[in-house]
Amino acid sequence: MDTKDELRLLEEAIEKIIAKARELGLDFNDMYFEICPADIIYTFGAYGMPTRFSHWTFGKAYHKMKTFYDYNLSKIYELVINSNPCYAFLLEGNSLIQNKLVTAHVLGHSDFFKNNLHFKRTAKNMVESMASAAQRFRGYEQKYGRNKVEAFLDAVISTQEHVDPYSWVGIQEPEEDRQTGEKGSGTKKNCLTSGKEHKETPYDDLWKLDNFQEKQSEEKEKKFPSNPQKDLLLFIMEHARDLEDWQRDIISVVRQEMLYFWPQMETKIMNEGWATYWHLQIMREIELSEDEAIEFAKMHAGVIQPSRFHLNPYYLGLKIFEDIEKRWNQPTAEEKKKYKRLEGEGRKKIFEVRELENDTSFLRNYLTKELVEELDLYLYKKEKDEWKIVEKDWAKVRDEIVAGMTNCGYPYIVVEDGDFNKRGELYLRHCYEGVNLDIYYLEKTLPCVYQLWGRTVHLETVLDERKILFTFNGERIIKRFT
Repeated sequence: MDTKDELRLLEEAIEKIIAKARELGLDFNDMYFEICPADIIYTFGAYGMPTRFSHWTFGKAYHKMKTFYDYNLSKIYELVINSNPCYAFLLEGNSLIQNKLVTAHVLGHSDFFKNNLHFKRTAKNMVESMASAAQRFRGYEQKYGRNKVEAFLDAVISTQEHVDPYSWVGIQEPEEDRQTGEKGSGTKKNCLTSGKEHKETPYDDLWKLDNFQEKQSEEKEKKFPSNPQKDLLLFIMEHARDLEDWQRDIISVVRQEMLYFWPQMETKIMNEGWATYWHLQIMREIELSEDEAIEFAKMHAGVIQPSRFHLNPYYLGLKIFEDIEKRWNQPTAEEKKKYKRLEGEGRKKIFEVRELENDTSFLRNYLTKELVEELDLYLYKKEKDEWKIVEKDWAKVRDEIVAGMTNCGYPYIVVEDGDFNKRGELYLRHCYEGVNLDIYYLEKTLPCVYQLWGRTVHLETVLDERKILFTFNGERIIKRFT
């Protein structure tokens, strides 16, 4: 069979799979498929996108992934981009049945991107945006020197996980005034108003006195920032005194790209489980030859193969979604009475879960005792020279998995003071929850924060159950228990 016939068969298969997916209830953006050689697919995989600025960490990731592919240790069958329209890149050399499975899998991802709440604010034009940023970065390298730009980019990337993807929560969207039709500021109105809008009441004196005291207290305890701020990159970008415009632009780009990737990191199990669930459903619905059915079964088994050493997100996510569907399709008498559940609502429930949850809430709410035991999940650690299972209690196993996914597994660090000691020093605090910071990484990263801020940087954390302050003054790191 020549290439033209293969492409024609693939196009026909894609059309049928898309039609079947829509029939089953999936809702996704328009799809564009491209067949790419392994070098291109692995370049996209390393950079995370088809177009992005250059950095040595991406090259490192590429060589690692490509080496695994060359030695047949792992294989990327596809790459899908969260955009509108949605782009999917298929690996050149895939068989027709492999591309059928991959297409069905991709449609599950696209449905998830479009409908999951945590992707609500992700930019859908990041392919174009990243291409534009990469062009600007090349211009900075020509103007200021490649070494200078790369050194600054190193510092930014070392702190790129410290953003706040939910800073918008609690901010009310602008609403149109019913009388004027104009949009307001979007701020919430308080019960008490001031100025001409304030209506006199018997308690005016108390209200004015309380307001005066509150104002005095605010002036006395004025702090910068007024509340701890999680978005370190944003704070540095807005308030570091010595940054040039091109440097603020680099911070802004890295921050925006991290905000784009964040929902994918915090829904990895759900997203892969959802895509796996749907490729399984769709492939069962379409017509396959005997040889195709066997090849599909082998490929699917490889995708969901569990591991003794780490969680397989495809397998775990699939099993949880299947369990939810089963339990809501066939509720017990107690569940019918207590939760008013009706039979046959499994499909409706998994669509609801797909829309509202992320990995932490997904596991917290739906990883049951029965599933932990069925999947043989446990906690293990190295004691001396041996790896040993240290916990099999289902609740403790679940809680430990969830704890490791909080904040996508990164330490939660906030800006406490941007003018510490009244000398413009930066004071950071680690929100300690029982897990120590990696001291080696901390001591390598603190100078990077200093490079961005331009002044002494302090980081408060807990070590050996005692508060400790790490300070970098531009020359060395000083540690002292407080």
